[in-house]
Amino acid sequence: MVSPVLALVGRPNVGKSTLFNRLTRSRDALVADLPGLTRDRQYGLARLEGRSCVVIDTGGLTGEHAGIDEAMAKQTLTAVDEADVILFMVDARSGITPGDELIIERLRRLGREPVLVINKTDGIGEDTALAEFSALGFAAVAAISASHGRGIRDLVETVLARVPPPDEHDVDFAADGEGDEDPDTLAARGVVITVVGRPNVGKSTLVNRLLGEDRVVVFDEAGTTRDSIFIPFERDERRYTLVDTAGVRRRGKVSETVEKFSIVKTLQAIDRADVVILVVDARDGLVDQDLHLLGTVLEHGRAAVLAINKWDGMNTDDRRAVQEELDRKLTFAPWLRRHLISALHGSGVGELYRSIHEAHSAATGRLSTPRLTTILADAVRAHAPPLRHGRRIKLRYAHAGGLRPPRIVVHGNQVEHLPDQYRRYLENAFRAALDLRGTPLKIELKAGSNPFAGRKNVLTPRQVRKRQRLRQHVKKKR
Repeated sequence: MVSPVLALVGRPNVGKSTLFNRLTRSRDALVADLPGLTRDRQYGLARLEGRSCVVIDTGGLTGEHAGIDEAMAKQTLTAVDEADVILFMVDARSGITPGDELIIERLRRLGREPVLVINKTDGIGEDTALAEFSALGFAAVAAISASHGRGIRDLVETVLARVPPPDEHDVDFAADGEGDEDPDTLAARGVVITVVGRPNVGKSTLVNRLLGEDRVVVFDEAGTTRDSIFIPFERDERRYTLVDTAGVRRRGKVSETVEKFSIVKTLQAIDRADVVILVVDARDGLVDQDLHLLGTVLEHGRAAVLAINKWDGMNTDDRRAVQEELDRKLTFAPWLRRHLISALHGSGVGELYRSIHEAHSAATGRLSTPRLTTILADAVRAHAPPLRHGRRIKLRYAHAGGLRPPRIVVHGNQVEHLPDQYRRYLENAFRAALDLRGTPLKIELKAGSNPFAGRKNVLTPRQVRKRQRLRQHVKKKR
């Protein structure tokens, strides 16, 4: 673990996510003028005056003890337990509210004395804001404007004065060679697994089940998750980063601006992923939006695993109908691993890791040129390319052109005339010989260049020999 840990807590819409982005110098946290936008714990890395820190953004505390507010409060209290310093944020424009007093009382019952951060002081005056909140009796107070960066330096000095001194257990990201990396690179350490799907299909439940803890908010309401939550963890001495994402609906049903940004964050998470788990509700079957999401994953070239969730409780006939539907609609991706699971009860979830490792290995494995050329020669020998204007299309050799997804470049003559059916035949031949499962495969065709193309009055060696033979024949007749 990296220390120190800073937790941002407070009522909804006081600017916690804005301050999180300011401290981490990122845009990882979704920000909008909407109360209750953040619901899960969001972790970020910050460097404050040369000191490495972890910053936790939390959902707003409302004082309610039912429904999703209760789940959000549990997430916030977990962050409070983990933190070395708590930054309690208030809104200078709203003044002291009963909600603020309830949160302060709760924190002090826990024996924690936070730093009071008075946000949105622009246009009000720092002295006025400090005077109004002085009645709360905080020893450490900072007046800031998170959106404009005002007062952030003083806040950092206040925080660093209260954190434990550095020791040998602290991790210095710069010394570790990661200080100049962006959050995308830092989050991509280990195997990055992104969980996607439509709203309310059980993505967050599956994430918690894979982690073995209630890490993200789960509630029986579509759209509970609004941001992409990156969660690093280890399992069997192997490192992963699990990403929970917001549900993606059909474009015609998306009207709120916040939901549009959530979808953008989901698409960014797909692009960062090594392996994508597409979660499908078994009771709805494989609907068009599921296929659209799968198409998006394949367009990004990402390895994928299909998790058919809520399999428990279905009768035999319904299960058979779902299996037949999957067979019918997934003919374009027969390499896709399918898992019938119950994220709520855990059945079948452990088997996902085997397919994740298989897909990741297939997407990132090295391919040698001799091996690829041998597979190409065997495929051509078994089934030769068709003729084009009486001339055979020749495929000479193959080599690797990239990873994630695997890309194989085939060189030859007249390859631009190779039919799509034969390209699919080559893809299946390479996939079978290399045992590539769980990842798309790209076949690129590259024609050999004619060294005499574009040059006038220049004969090819074959034409020169033909003319020489013709001249010798004419001389003999004379």
